[in-house]
Amino acid sequence: QVRLVESGGGLVQPGGSLRLSCLASGSIFRLYRMGWYRQAPGNQRDLVATITTDGTTNYADSVKGRFTISRDDAKNMVYLQMDSLKPEDTAVYHCNAVKIIAPMDAYWGQGTQVTVSS
Repeated sequence: QVRLVESGGGLVQPGGSLRLSCLASGSIFRLYRMGWYRQAPGNQRDLVATITTDGTTNYADSVKGRFTISRDDAKNMVYLQMDSLKPEDTAVYHCNAVKIIAPMDAYWGQGTQVTVSS
């Protein structure tokens, strides 16, 4: 069982920056591919970025060049640095963990609200 707790959300003006953090507990962190997803009201939950156990990253086209995902295996942490934020980035951001060996369990955090507005 893995518990994920996000932090760092808030209200920011367009063009601003935020850094989201996700603390994982309960299992061996380095065995998990980590990711960030977001869900705006009335929309499905969409991929934002993922990072594999060897540090390979993947981003949604809408955030490429503006967001950066990173992980610190020593601290069981994954981060999402968000720069040049736009109103359309407003959503609840969820941390995700997927185990890379069987059983390939998946876990979600409760989410943190990000609001981009002037």
